[in-house]
This record gives sequence, structure tokens and C-alpha cells, in this order.
Amino acid sequence: MSWSRLRKIAVSLPLALLAVALLVGINETGYMRSHAAVGDLARSHATRAALDRLLQNMLNAETGLRGYLLTGDERYLQPYEQAVATINTNLDELRQTYRHAPQDLDDFSQLSQQITRKLSELDLSLKLRRQDNDDAWKFVLSTDVGKENMDAIRAIAARLVARSAQQTEHSTQEILHSLMLSRIGIAAVAVVGLLAFYLYLRQTSALQAAHAREQEVLARERDRLEQLVRERTAALSELASHLQQVREEERAHLARELHDELGALLTAAKLDVARLKSRIDLHTPENAERVQHLTETLNSGIALKRRIIEDLRPSSLSNLGLTTSLEILTRDFAQRSNLQIDTSLESAKLSDAAQLTVYRLVQESLTNISKYANARKVLVSVHSYPNHVSVQVRDDGDGFDISSIAPDAHGLFGMRHRVEAAGGKLTVTSTPGEGTLVSAVLPHTLT
Repeated sequence: MSWSRLRKIAVSLPLALLAVALLVGINETGYMRSHAAVGDLARSHATRAALDRLLQNMLNAETGLRGYLLTGDERYLQPYEQAVATINTNLDELRQTYRHAPQDLDDFSQLSQQITRKLSELDLSLKLRRQDNDDAWKFVLSTDVGKENMDAIRAIAARLVARSAQQTEHSTQEILHSLMLSRIGIAAVAVVGLLAFYLYLRQTSALQAAHAREQEVLARERDRLEQLVRERTAALSELASHLQQVREEERAHLARELHDELGALLTAAKLDVARLKSRIDLHTPENAERVQHLTETLNSGIALKRRIIEDLRPSSLSNLGLTTSLEILTRDFAQRSNLQIDTSLESAKLSDAAQLTVYRLVQESLTNISKYANARKVLVSVHSYPNHVSVQVRDDGDGFDISSIAPDAHGLFGMRHRVEAAGGKLTVTSTPGEGTLVSAVLPHTLT
């Protein structure tokens, strides 16, 4: 990755990370503040509810006792006793609440004292009533001590409730402040996120444009290399065709030299031997044997010359045609290699160059079979179809793995090039242990 791309990514990535960090920080701060405010709000509500219960219990105790004092009915004492029993629980609950609130602790102490006095007054009135001391409890009831105690309790409770309300208001404001902070933070994060997204889009567009330019450059370079490969391939193909043509011309020239020069020499030597026969006493066994050996040697040399000439440039191909030339080739090869070669040959309309291509294909295939295949039977076939000519050489030899053909298998590549130069297609099919099939398809050409 280039330095420019890294630099572009280094711009948007920190913004994205900053947005994430801001979002996490704002959420965490808002959560902590809201959690604390909710806790304070819950404690304020609990404190106010406890004060309300305490005042209600005090009122229930005073009302129940007054009903008993006035009627003497024991049923009025039940709410009084329940209220007195609950008041102590309310005081313990408030004591735990105000233990961590020094600003309310003094008022709570005064409240506890006033409640204790009020309960003492109520308890005294109850005892006097049970002792049938009517004048005493009526005197206590007629005094303003009880009213003053209740007024003091209500005043202190009101102050505590007011401070609780202030705490509730403060907690509510804290929650609202946290929500506002979250809104501002989320808005800021949204802005940062949009900015990072905008930068990302710009960078993506720039990267896509750079990638498109690189692809365009690569495409031009690939086209240039492909054109260069095509040109080089065409040049090599032309060179290979030229070398094959030169090779065939050299073979033809060598065949003519052998036919003209060596043929003349061997013919002259054979004529000389014929003349010597008339002058030499052939009744002598030794002379007759030597003349016979010389004659056979000359005949073998003439036959070898003919075979070499046919291998170099088959004269039968020009004089007798492709079918006859292939019959002669397969027959001579079968005699030399002890192979059973069957033929199925049809006349085909091919140019002289194409006929030579077919002849060389069969000749090279038979040579490869003799060297490597360990075959017993070979089938050579040439069939003419309306649009093409099919040439096949099939053997029952060892076969081989097509994918393991060595790069130096010049014979096979030479055959392929010959066939393709003639406008055809060569296919080699082989499986280890199942023989080999060399097949070529060439287009019809009028000779």
C-alpha cells in the first residue's frame, strides 16, 4: 500500500476512533451521573414517604388515644398501639437515612425528641385514664403541651420534607443535565461520524479512481505483452516453418546427390563386376565366391542407398501418391521392426505439403513406437471426410502420462507444428498400459 493511501486512511481512522471514544465517554459519564441522581432521588422519595408514615402514625396514635379517653372503649386502643409500635420502626428507618446527611441530622434529633415527648404525654394520659383519674387526664388533655409537641413535630417534619424536595429537585436537574449532556454528546459524535464518513467516501472514491488507473495501466501493459507474445510466437512459428522447409530442401538435395552421385558409382561398380565375370575363371570356387560376395555387397549398398533416399525424400510420394507411399513405408517398417502393422488407407485430396506432413507424421509416429512403446500391433489409418482428412496411428504399447511429456520431446512438438502449419490439429491420447493414439485432422486442399 502506498504512503499516500496510508496517509489518507490515517485521517479518517483517528476521527472514527475519536467518535467512538467520545460516544463511550459521554455515555459512561451520563450513566454514572444519572445513576447517582436516581439513587439520590430514590432516597429522597423514601425519606419523604417515611416522614409521611411517621406523621400519619403520630396522628393515628393521638386520634386513637383521644377516642379511648372520651369513650373508654378499648377498641380505640388498637390503632393507638399499632401506631406506637410502628413509630419506633419509622424512627429507626429515618435514623439510618439521616446518618449520612449531616445537614438533616440536627432536625431529626429534634424530631425524635419531640416524638418521644409526645409519646410520653400520650402514655401518661392513657395511664391516668386507666387509673380512673379523670381530673388528671382531662387536665393534661386541656393543656397546650400536646398541641405544641405536634406543632413542633409538624414544623420539623416540614423542614425535612422541604429539604427532601430540594434534594429531589436537585436529582431531577442532575438527570436532566445528564440527558442534555448525552444529547449534546450524541450530536457531536454524529457530526464527527458524518465527517469521518465523508472523508471515508472521499478516500474510497480516490482509491477506486487510483485502482481504476492502475487497472488501466495493467490492461495496457497486458495488451502490450500479449501483442509482443503474439508477434514473437508468429516469428518463432515462421522460423520453425522456415527451418522445416530448409530441412526438407536439404533432405531433397541430399537425396538427389545420393541418387545421382552414389547411384552412378554403385551402378558403374556393378557393371564392372559384370565385365569381370566374363574374364575371371569362375570355375575356381574361391573366385566364384568372391565375385558372388562382391555382387551381393553392391546389391546391399544399392538397397541401402534407395532406403536412405526414401527416408530423406520419398520419391514414391511424388510418383505414386500418398496412399501407396504409406503402404510402402509401413511394409518396410514392419519388416525392419518385426511389428504387425495394419493399414486402412483412403485416397485424400491434399496438397503436396500436406501429403508430406501426413507422411512425416506417420514416419515419426512409427519411429517413436519402435523406440519407446514396446508394442506388438499398430494400426495406421487415413480417412477422407467431406470437410477434412483424419490421420490416426494407434498402438497397443505401454502408453505414457500425457502431463509428463518432457520439454525436449522435439519429435512430438515437431509433429504438432507441422500439422498446425498445414492448418490442422494434432491430438495425442495415451494412458499408461493402454497404448497411444496419435490423431491429426487436416482440411481438404486440392492438389
